[in-house]
This record gives sequence, structure tokens and C-alpha cells, in this order.
Amino acid sequence: MAFDIDMIQKVYSQIADRVDKAREIEGKPLTLSEKILYSHLWDGTPTKPFVRGKDYVDFAPDRIACQDATAQMALLQFMQAGKDKVAVPTTVHCDHLIQAKDGASKDLKHANDVSSEVFNFLESVSNKYGIGFWKPGAGIIHQVVLENYAFPGGMMIGTDSHTVNAGGLGMVAIGVGGADAVDVMAGMAWELKFPKLIGVKLTGKLSGWTAPKDVILKVAEILTVKGGTGAIVEYFGPGATSMSCTGKGTICNMGAEIGATTSTFGYDESMERYLRATERADVADAANAVKSYLTADPEVYVNPENYFDQVIEINLSELSPLLNGPFTPDLSTPAGSEMTEKAKANDWPIKVEWGLIGSCTNSSYEDLSRASSIAQQALDKGLVTKADFGINPGSEQVRYTAERDGILSIFEKLDAKIFTNACGPCIGQWARYSDPKNAPKNSIIHSFNRNFAKRADGNPNTHAFVASPEMVAAIAIAGRLDFNPMTDKLINENGDEVMFDEPTGWELPPKGFEVKENGYLAPKADGSDVEVVVSPDSERLQLLTPFEPIGDNVTGAKLLIKAFGKCTTDHISMAGPWLRFRGHLDNISNNCLIGAVNAYNQKTNFVKNQLTGDYGGVPDTARAYKAAGVKSIVVGDHNYGEGSSREHAAMEPRHLGVAAVIVKSFARIHETNLKKQGMLGLTFANENDYDLIQEDDTFNFLDLDGFAPDKQLTLEAVHADGSKDLIKLNHSYNDAQIEWYKEGSALNLIKKQNA
Repeated sequence: MAFDIDMIQKVYSQIADRVDKAREIEGKPLTLSEKILYSHLWDGTPTKPFVRGKDYVDFAPDRIACQDATAQMALLQFMQAGKDKVAVPTTVHCDHLIQAKDGASKDLKHANDVSSEVFNFLESVSNKYGIGFWKPGAGIIHQVVLENYAFPGGMMIGTDSHTVNAGGLGMVAIGVGGADAVDVMAGMAWELKFPKLIGVKLTGKLSGWTAPKDVILKVAEILTVKGGTGAIVEYFGPGATSMSCTGKGTICNMGAEIGATTSTFGYDESMERYLRATERADVADAANAVKSYLTADPEVYVNPENYFDQVIEINLSELSPLLNGPFTPDLSTPAGSEMTEKAKANDWPIKVEWGLIGSCTNSSYEDLSRASSIAQQALDKGLVTKADFGINPGSEQVRYTAERDGILSIFEKLDAKIFTNACGPCIGQWARYSDPKNAPKNSIIHSFNRNFAKRADGNPNTHAFVASPEMVAAIAIAGRLDFNPMTDKLINENGDEVMFDEPTGWELPPKGFEVKENGYLAPKADGSDVEVVVSPDSERLQLLTPFEPIGDNVTGAKLLIKAFGKCTTDHISMAGPWLRFRGHLDNISNNCLIGAVNAYNQKTNFVKNQLTGDYGGVPDTARAYKAAGVKSIVVGDHNYGEGSSREHAAMEPRHLGVAAVIVKSFARIHETNLKKQGMLGLTFANENDYDLIQEDDTFNFLDLDGFAPDKQLTLEAVHADGSKDLIKLNHSYNDAQIEWYKEGSALNLIKKQNA
């Protein structure tokens, strides 16, 4: 039986009435995305239509998922909310704090040794407040969710940007900051701007070397890293229904890399097969009873241009394997000769040193089986593997089943390292170098989702390329970035020329899934007697102190940093070794914006302190301003805050006295996180005004006392020579969000309402 089957059946019992009413109100057929959104309104049955991309709407998500790095801050906040138990089904998954180095058993033991304080904290909080807990080694959050919790037509939020993976099972699953999750845990509505809709019609059928990963790599090329911002991407067509459920999950997972709110597919037979294979026949039966409500109305997919804001069509039969990168997930290159030309022109290292398979994006049984078919060919054809291999299975269920079926042993015969069922290198938890900052220039290829500089191994000189698991296997064996397994030959140990055959694999394990210990701990029915202990001397955990309101008198503020170019959440709050401080706001604030490039000297973590005239690190400078009672501001470029959902990227500047972040444009989650923490997240009305900001400027907000929806704010920039510029700033705050600002944070408002 599935987890929370009563909740799922309740969703299905309401869906027909709510969708029928929404269709009547809209006066037209509905997309799947609209059906899920309208059936999850906080107020229940729809009473009015919503304007896409404009109206803020209150929703009632069905469940929440948190990973260990973000769960710490989310649960520290929830502990202040004054509740005895979470209001909706919630889970915590320990997958981020396990470093890949020596292999699964040693690495897991090391993680339990060094992070036991955090794991014990998360386990005790989960036990106290009715939260399901998945132990270290149980698996990567999004794979575990797909196997156990995702269900067609549901709505879920998670404190990780790749929560969207659950769209592979027909959900609207959205990555959020911890403060959003806390709202829902506390029994409050979750607010989202009603998304725009992008339809992707998939025709043809995948075959040969082309995989679901290539679909999203192509979509990323088309839409770029910000082309999906504010939209749900809905996939449909014969190419969609012919694809496996986990393949759909891969596509939805990497939708985070185009800035999409989420991505999803309509319920079909592949989803039913997956539900039954993962022992959720009860969910499949319930879904079948309402299946017409779990996909778009037929008219939508016949004439998608009439129902979506944008439509893209991709013929899977014509799609070829792609490699995306380096340093950005939307730079696509077809495998083979084009890569030779690009690599030469851009001085990318052709030699591949590592091939990494796994992560939340591509760690299913199907992924491992297809990649292993290439590895087996290397053994059979006498090939010597030129690159190192690393494998991260998605869950203990996948790992155990793959080991039982001999899949992992194939990789081990190629001297691959089988890492823990955890994120590992995908999020910088990879002890590849003792001194990553001074490590050599090199190329790696992986089946992950992100490839920003320093993302995997901390080395700014590592050129990371994203591909399907089978392409990763082939290119790692060949040891060359420009190898095309469809056309190129390799020389084996006997001096013979050999070629790879097309990859093969299984959508689902022929003998079924099997696992001895899945790593799940159910919470106590009544956790009132569970004690949660946080030592005041801890370096890893720190109880939170509520933020004071910034107020409407922001004058004399100093520039902390004007960030140049791409500034992701990795630049604002790095992962890797800093993950250990995710539960200690003051300690982790020492990484605040240390990866951002200073526009005035093109250096990182080197900004001018206007109080002394000296240059120093960003956190040190911010602390100096805060100690002097001086507010500061941050200025940024386009798509500021792209990447992970981590709210630390908002909480750290807030903790260090930053009053406003002013940019050309925001990534969705980060903008919301700033609002939740009671800060000003603003955009230049005229993007060129970014150029007016000078290093020695002092800033005055002239009309913050009139802060209101749809009303611009005016910033006075006073330059060192006494001259001034008036800069108009836009914002997307509504009345409720302005209340967050006035109270100091959304959490402050929750506490006030619950008092």
C-alpha cells in the first residue's frame, strides 16, 4: 500500500467537481497544469478565472519534501511557528551531507561520524512533529519521492529546486524556499503567481543512442536558462506517451535549469506500470478511475497553440545525442565533429578524466541498465576504459535491485567507484582534490543537471558536460569529449577496431524491485515527549532569532557588491564544504556572496569597505557595516539567484544587514525567498541604470513609506563627487508580501497570527 493513500483518494474524490467548475469558469478546455492548479486552490472549488503571469493565488499542496541541507533551516523555522504537528504529509531525506570519496561504505560511515549531530537533530525534529524520516544512504530525495510519494494529479512543494522531478508521475511539483514550506507545514496557504504555460509537443520516438535526457538538453538549448521562468512546461504527444515514467522524471528534473516553475506530463500507461512496479497498485487503481482528469482535455493537445502561451515541437526521431556545457546547462553540442570544432575554438580540454552517472536526474534502474550495457560491451570487446567512473544509485531500492541483477558488478569490473545512494559530486560533495582552487584544467562528463563552475569538485578549471547516462559511459570509456559512439571506432587491447552497439536496457527490473532495508523511519503518533536538543556551542546548528523589520527609512545605505554577470545561488551561498553549516546561520553567512564577481575589479570576495576605504571579503565588509548600524544593498545582473532553491542565499544577506537586492531580473525562487525574509527584492525599471551604480555610492530610498503593489520605488544614488541619480525600481510585491516586509519576515507574521 502507498504512503498517505487516504490523502491521495481525497484528492481524487474532489478533482472532478473542481476541474469541471474550472472548465466552466474558464469557458474552454483545460491543460493538465490548469486542472491540477484549479483543483488545489486554498479556497476549494474555483469561483473565478486567474490571469496567467499576473494573479497571485493561494494553493493547498498535498505534501512537502525536504532534503537534509535545506531541512535544517526549514525545521528551525518551523520550531518557531508554535505548532504541535505538520499540517500536511512531510518527509525529510538525508542525501546532501554525504561526501563522495572512497566508495559507499566508507563514505557513509564518514558522513555519519562527522554529521551525526545534524542527522540526529533532523531525526528528532521529524519524530516530534510527525515527519517521515529517510536515513543517510536511503537515497536521493527526488528518486525516493518518485518511488514512494509522487502521484498523478497531485501538488507538492519541496525545499530543493529539483522537486520538479515528480512531474514524471504527473504531479505539479515545485521547488520552494524553506519559509514557503514552513507556511504549509503550519497549515497555511502557499502563494504562487499563476504560471504561464509552455507546451512541448513530442512527436516520433526515441531510439538508439537518443535518450530522454537529450529531450531536456534540447529544450534547454531552445529556451535558455531563463526561458521557462514563471511558466509550467507541459509535455504531450506520441513521443511523450512512448517514454518511460523515469525518463519523464529526467526531463522534468532538468526543467529547473530553464527556470521553469515546474514541468509535467499527463497520466499514461508508463506511469501506471511504474506505480504498480513500486507496489502502489492502489494509487494506479484510484488514478484509473479519474484518468480523464489527470491529463489535458483532448482539444488542448489537438490545437495546443490555442491553449498554451508558447508551443515547442520536437521530433524525437530526428533528435541526436547532445552534450551541454561547459559552465552552463543550455549550451548544446551534438556528439561528434561539432564538439571537436567547438572544443578547439574555445580551448576546452578534449581528454575526459571522469564519467559520473547518477544524481537525482538520472539514477533510475533504467538509466543504470542502459549505461551498463555500454560498460558490458567494453568488457566484451576488450576495450580499456580511459576515464574514471563514479556511480551514484538513486535509492537503496534501485541499488539493491541493480546489485541483485548484476548491473553494478559490470561497472565494478571497469574499476568504477560505487558511491553512496546520495547526491555526491552533483552538488559539490566530491573529495576529488585536496586543493581544488589550484587544481588543473580538465574535462568531465556526467548525467547530472547542473554544471556551473566549481559545481562538482570545487575546481574552477573543471569543464563539466551534461549528457545521458549511456553517452557518459561511452565517452568515459573512449576518454575523448568528441567521441561519437554512433560513428567512431575504438582500438581494443588486441589492436582491433571495434564499435559500440546501441545501448539496451529495461524500463523496469524484469524480476521486480527488491530491497531489504529502505532506510525509512516513521514518526511517533504523538511526539510531544520527544526532546529536540541544540547545543548553544554547536558549530553546525543554531536556534534562530527573529529578524527585525528593515522599516521604511532606508537611507545612507552603502553598496556591498555590484555583481557582474551570472550570479547563481552557488555564487551567493556556495555548497560543497559549506553544507556542514546549513543549520547555523551565522557561520554559513561567512560564505555570503564570496563567489560573486565584483563589477569594479573583476575579482571575487574582494570589495571596498566605504567606512575605511580598505578592500576585503564580502562577509567581513557586510559585518563591518552592520556593526556600524549602516544598511547595505546588493546590485546584480539578469536571472539573479538562478539555480538551487536554497534560502540561505536570502537569509545570509538579511542576517548581515543587507536591506535590498536590486537586479535586472530575478530567478523565481530566489525572489520569493528574499520576500519571505523581509527584504526588498527589486528590479531596475530601466536595465541600463545598472551602469549608473558606482563603487562609492550611498543610497536613499525616497518613497518607501508608500510601498504598495504595482507602485514603483525611487532610489537616490549619491555619488562620491556629490552628484545624484534618481533610479526607478519595479517590484512584484502584493499586499500580503508587503506585510511580510513590514513584520520583518513571513515567519514573524505566522507567529503573530498563531499567538
